[in-house]
Amino acid sequence: MTTENKAIVLEMLKVDLGISTDAYDNRLNQYIDMAVENILREGIKLEETVEDNSLVAIYSAWMWRKRDTGEGMPRMIRYNLNNKLFSQRLKGDEADG
Repeated sequence: MTTENKAIVLEMLKVDLGISTDAYDNRLNQYIDMAVENILREGIKLEETVEDNSLVAIYSAWMWRKRDTGEGMPRMIRYNLNNKLFSQRLKGDEADG
C-alpha cells in the first residue's frame, strides 16, 4: 500500500470511527497495517481501488472496536472478503484457460 493510499484509508477510518484529531494516527496506522496483513493472509490481493480501500478501512474499524467489545467479525466484512477472494479466483481460472 502506497503512502498516499494509506493516507486515504486513514481518513476513511477516522470518519468511520468519528475521530477528528490526529492524536490516534500512529495507532490507527498500525490497525491499517494489521488489516492489510490479515486480508493478504486470506489469499486476497489488494489493489489501490476505492473498493479495496473501503475494505481495509472497515476491517480496521472492526479491529479497533472489537478491542473493547470482543465482537466477532461482522457478516458484512466476511461477505466482502469472500466475494473479493472468489472474484479473484474466478478471474485467475478464466485466465488459465
